Amino acid sequence: MYQFDELDRRMIEVLRGDGRAPVSKLAEILGVTRGTVQARIDRLTESGALLGFTVRVRQDNEAGAIRAVMMIEVAGKSTTAIIKRLRGMPELHSLHTTNGAWDLIAELRASSLHDFDRVLREVRQIDGILNSETSILLSSV
Repeated sequence: MYQFDELDRRMIEVLRGDGRAPVSKLAEILGVTRGTVQARIDRLTESGALLGFTVRVRQDNEAGAIRAVMMIEVAGKSTTAIIKRLRGMPELHSLHTTNGAWDLIAELRASSLHDFDRVLREVRQIDGILNSETSILLSSV
């Protein structure tokens, strides 16, 4: 497993802000040569630590998109089976394990309230899910 050093961490932080920053700009910001930046990007990519580059769009600008966060309580040791079921749902954008009162947190996206309601029902009917609480995300601030 690749071990990040301080330069890697700084470079990843800059890339999080601007994933399309040219190598020359990264080199200037980080105070290193372009060759060093390119070598680090190559190493991070080859090791799997850096998965790719993307464009970020404000999610609240997507017309008709309903986004929500669902906290899920799981019965006993059924977490692995429930994760497999949830991952098969196309409306599930991300899924996280957590500590505290809830076992899982899911980010859901649906194109309409009708679809959103259907997804909530499907999730709540999965064997092993004891309880859930869902909050619709209204706007990004």
